[in-house]
Amino acid sequence: MSDKEKPSQDPMEILSTSFVDVWQKNTSMMTDLFNQSHQMLTQSMDPSKLSPSSDSMDPLNIGPAFTNATKLMASDPAKLMQSNYELWKEHLDLMQQATQQLMQNATGAGHSDDKQKEPYDRRFRHEDWASNPMFDYIRKSYLITSRWMVNTMTQIEGLSESDKKKIVFHSKLLADAFSPSNFFLTNPEAIRTMMETGGQSLVKGMQNLQRDLDPATSQLSIMMSDPDAFTLGENIATTPGKVVYQNDLVQLIQYEPTTAKVHARPLVIAPPWINKYYILDLQPKNSFIAWAVAQGYTVFVISWVNPDSKLGNKTFEDYMQEGILDVLDAVEDATGAKEMSMIGYCIGGTLLSATLAYMAETGDQRVKAATFFASQADFSEAGDLKLFTDDAQVDNLERMMDEKGYLEGSSMATTFNMLRANDLIWSFYVDNYLLGKDPLKFDLLYWNADSTRMPRETHLFYLREMYIKNNLSRPGGITLKGVPIDLSKVTIPVYLQAAKEDHIAPYPSVFKSTGLYAGPVRFMLAGSGHIAGVINPPSAEKYNHWINEDQPKDLKAWMDGAEEFKGSWWTDWDKWLAPLSGKKVGKRVPGDGKLDVIEAAPGSFVSVKS
Repeated sequence: MSDKEKPSQDPMEILSTSFVDVWQKNTSMMTDLFNQSHQMLTQSMDPSKLSPSSDSMDPLNIGPAFTNATKLMASDPAKLMQSNYELWKEHLDLMQQATQQLMQNATGAGHSDDKQKEPYDRRFRHEDWASNPMFDYIRKSYLITSRWMVNTMTQIEGLSESDKKKIVFHSKLLADAFSPSNFFLTNPEAIRTMMETGGQSLVKGMQNLQRDLDPATSQLSIMMSDPDAFTLGENIATTPGKVVYQNDLVQLIQYEPTTAKVHARPLVIAPPWINKYYILDLQPKNSFIAWAVAQGYTVFVISWVNPDSKLGNKTFEDYMQEGILDVLDAVEDATGAKEMSMIGYCIGGTLLSATLAYMAETGDQRVKAATFFASQADFSEAGDLKLFTDDAQVDNLERMMDEKGYLEGSSMATTFNMLRANDLIWSFYVDNYLLGKDPLKFDLLYWNADSTRMPRETHLFYLREMYIKNNLSRPGGITLKGVPIDLSKVTIPVYLQAAKEDHIAPYPSVFKSTGLYAGPVRFMLAGSGHIAGVINPPSAEKYNHWINEDQPKDLKAWMDGAEEFKGSWWTDWDKWLAPLSGKKVGKRVPGDGKLDVIEAAPGSFVSVKS
């Protein structure tokens, strides 16, 4: 038989080649190193490990929940035995299926691939997970055990709702960590790649591991994006504009107009300070800012400072005053306009909600319409992030921040990544270290890695008053600058954007804001998640959106009556905002008003790394 006629070898057959001698000498060392890095990564998913100042043995406060769960399980041994029997039976059935399949293969009956019957799981996308009997068995055995573990925890009776959610979440996190795809010897793609590259994938994986491992702290920080692929102002955050105002907390960017006429009311954007503003200005093809400018809006965006120890005592009130109220003064100076519209994104939207209520109470009527991107004001259903914000965990965060006055950006990034561990942690772990791949040149991942710090006082106020006490949703629940905040005093038109798959601001939580504001509210549900659900330009023709023109206040009724529309929701938002933005006037150029140009966009604040 010629070489061309020889069938392709599977991983187990490949290991019988002449390369096996080299492989045997090195695989033990490589496997030990990978397992050590896996352990380091699992430990690093504990945000407290990112700060040496934390001395808590249980920073995520999961010990009490699991202790209660263990006691309740032990109190019902019959149920536990039944659960163990069901696990044993599933594995026995799997062994019988595997034996039958091997017999069919031996008699030439072929392989019955039932992988397509299961939900798609990108961890097992490589063909060998189904076509190779051994890896097929490993995959199915893992899925049986992981499902059993999570289901068993879910069905424990007598737990509080918060304890149950915490146990289920961390059980899923543990199950994800021990997926066979995360270990070299049980990942067929990693084995194939090693053989096809003559071991170079392992060499590159070790180099990547060495690159990402901090020798001082032994912490692993997985590189998700090529840090040299993008340069601010050159191939990312490129929309032409000028910084026209700055204070301790913000730089204010005014963008160059691209239309001869513009809406009379400027548009001011308050992005989250948890990340940097240029998520709204990645590249021309997906820049919301550039698109909004092209629709005839005079666009301003707040670029938040990346705070250091000197700013640790800045409060939520300071963010309201310096971040929005002073900015509105600056926009008025820059344009002469006394009326404007605003957008708040994520935590920037939460701040905007409180500020609008403050303005309503103090008679400040400059903002005539408000849009909220993935923003929450009622945190009673705030999703999995609430699992990280009970009293004990926030107390631990306070101790972590006492020394420096801020929370490290990497700590927040780790928390967000844990919400989607398979997509944002383990997939990169496999690519970087098991497969030896180069980091991606991807604008969104570059932005995601450009984390920011959180000032102590502001962050503690946000977590305690919003997540723990849910006081923003209660009239008078919080007081800012001596003014009780009541969202029902907000009577201007509001546009609420939410996304179906948002893990950070779940759409049921965003929808609750429809009952908080007294003015007309348009709720719109987009496809995808917290980022892609917002950054979805019409030209991409992706991620449909849903609208219910009747705008009922009951979520189920809203969903039942919603109509699906193709593609981006940006055009619907423009149709809503344009009539609220005044007649067209002559274009406004940065520097033409009372404010001088300080520097070109994207400015210096955004360039400060954590």
